[in-house]
Amino acid sequence: MVQKKRGNSKLVAEKRYSSSKTAAKPRAKPRKKRAVRKPMRGPIGWIVTLFRWIVRLIWGFTWRIGFVTAVILGLAVTYFALQLPAANALLDARARGSVTLLDRTGETFAWRGDQFGGAITTETASPHLTNAIVATEDKRFYWHLGVSPRGIASAVRINLREGRGPLSGHGGSTITQQTAKLLCLGVPYDSATWKSEKEYEADCRRTTMWRKAKEALFAMAMEAKYSKDDILNIYMNRAFLGAGARGFEAASKRYFGKSGADINAAEAAMLAGLLKAPTRYAPTNNLARSQDRASVIIGLMADQGYLSQKDADIARIAPAQLSEAAEAKAGGYFADWVMDSGPEFFTRDTTEDVIIKTTLDRRLQASAEEAMKYIFANKVREGSKAQAAIVVMSADGAVRAMVGGRNTKVSGGFNRATQAMRQTGSAFKPFVYATALELGHSPNELIVDEPLTINIPGSGPWTPKNYTKDFKGAVTLTDALKDSLNIPAVKLSELVGRENVRKVASEFGIESDLAAGPALALGASESTLIEMTGAYAGILNGGSSVTPYGLVELSLLGDSEPLMGTGGGIGERVIRDEAAGKLIYMMERVVRQGTGQRAKLPDREAAGKTGTTQAARDAWFIGFTADYVAGVWMGYDDNTPLTGVTGGGLPAEIWHEVMVRVHQGLPARPLPMIAPAPMAQQPQQHRNGDFAPIPADGVAETVLQRVLRSLGGSNGPDPQRRKRDEYIIDR
Repeated sequence: MVQKKRGNSKLVAEKRYSSSKTAAKPRAKPRKKRAVRKPMRGPIGWIVTLFRWIVRLIWGFTWRIGFVTAVILGLAVTYFALQLPAANALLDARARGSVTLLDRTGETFAWRGDQFGGAITTETASPHLTNAIVATEDKRFYWHLGVSPRGIASAVRINLREGRGPLSGHGGSTITQQTAKLLCLGVPYDSATWKSEKEYEADCRRTTMWRKAKEALFAMAMEAKYSKDDILNIYMNRAFLGAGARGFEAASKRYFGKSGADINAAEAAMLAGLLKAPTRYAPTNNLARSQDRASVIIGLMADQGYLSQKDADIARIAPAQLSEAAEAKAGGYFADWVMDSGPEFFTRDTTEDVIIKTTLDRRLQASAEEAMKYIFANKVREGSKAQAAIVVMSADGAVRAMVGGRNTKVSGGFNRATQAMRQTGSAFKPFVYATALELGHSPNELIVDEPLTINIPGSGPWTPKNYTKDFKGAVTLTDALKDSLNIPAVKLSELVGRENVRKVASEFGIESDLAAGPALALGASESTLIEMTGAYAGILNGGSSVTPYGLVELSLLGDSEPLMGTGGGIGERVIRDEAAGKLIYMMERVVRQGTGQRAKLPDREAAGKTGTTQAARDAWFIGFTADYVAGVWMGYDDNTPLTGVTGGGLPAEIWHEVMVRVHQGLPARPLPMIAPAPMAQQPQQHRNGDFAPIPADGVAETVLQRVLRSLGGSNGPDPQRRKRDEYIIDR
């Protein structure tokens, strides 16, 4: 019997694979081995390896330097930003103030100094203005961070192409950079460092690599500190726009007579066009050139979407025009004179904004300018360099018009009415006759016109001659003045005393040094046109001295009370009313019958006196009506003799043209002249040549009366004075 073994193996083999739930995962495919790049051998391999090493070195160096630079740049920008004040504090930082001059009606006619019209902002300004500025100066203003690398690169490329240095010419500056430059990179004006504000501004405009780098940092600091509108506000209020205007508000008022809030597209384009070159493109210098520049700006505004094509066409068809005051540019010489004659700390060196009301009458100013242009256009040969000057004033010395040269639209030029010292010639003779009349002589007294020689100690004999080279014999004082005879004038001056003549002339306002010799009577002394015209005004007003003036009131902007008032007017009495009236009678005969007939007016009385100096280097006519006094001078700046011109010629004709225009619409009034009584009715007195003081007749004692009284009733010692009987024949 066979015994069965336990644990015999199964007859059926085990399943090779388990069920799906327990099936083993398939074995992963083996990874392919990475191909190892074998190093290149030979020279090429070495070159490639070296290049890779250099690139890695440069990259490692660059990002580290870039990081350090970025940190330094950030710190610098932060530093500048922390130094910046509030934006509103930077709108007006002028080192000096402005002066606005008003005419006699209170209308503005001129500006001086740095005019600031008031703060203007992007909110208050016309949208056309801000659009024109951005379109012209920086079309990417609202997107950059203060510096435009593209703009700088373009500017450098243009400069190099045009043969200039990389920083010369086009700057590629953004509005923010330009504002940084206007702020002088945060350096304030210091009078101890710079001689003048002009020198300070020139230093601020210097262009160097270091300054451009600092300017870029300052611009980025401004971008970090201020909004875009803040930056644009500062720029609009500090930009210089010609004619002394600081900021667009001042420029808008200066050129258009209205606020920057009210200007149209054409006016905005003209103002924005000034930014490139304020003086060159100022419309007061050349309106057509300024309009052409504005047309370019209008095109930029249209291209950038700020103006429709229709609006751009309208702006070009109707370009901006100057206001009446800006176009007239009247009274430049007058304004300069007022500025020079006023207190320096409120005019030339003012740090405040000052308002000055003046005596200027713009209608009379236009009359004087038109008269001069008319005569030079019709009576003076083409190409002549002769000059002329005109002053018109009231009898109290209030100057109503002033022309200081043939170029009437000028400011800051040489003013021949107030600055030119010229010999007066026979225009001085009325003061000789005024002295004689004050001492009791009559216009009807006779004086002999005959050859005369006077021995002058230290100089020898002096023999005056008449202009006509002949002698008239016995003539009245009236005829002697009417015909401007020289010998009777010298005789009369010697008779009444040169010192008395000098005293009367100086008291009438001729302040220059008067000749000491007998040639005093013939106008050998020098004076200015305004002095002489003011002296004649003293004759018209009855014999009282006059100080010509143009300033009526001076006040600070915003103040209701003036700081000062009129600085001139009628002063002390020089001769009696009667003497003045008789002198006016004699001077009226000069215009009616004598050397001044070309000045005769068609509808009213006029009185005056001609004057021509030796070799005709100066020609004068000064005269008056009952309403106005006017003086005209003509000559060359270099003292070249005039050809065929005397005081009774072109100067008298200019005077005539001025006064015809000045008196349009005014009723005719008689002159305050006194016709002399016939000589038979006058007492024969002072035949021995000693003159007692003339009774005051109830009026204030005159200057000459006091002089005579102080001399004990005599005419004073004068070695050249002859006896009365030698010169005067009583009728």
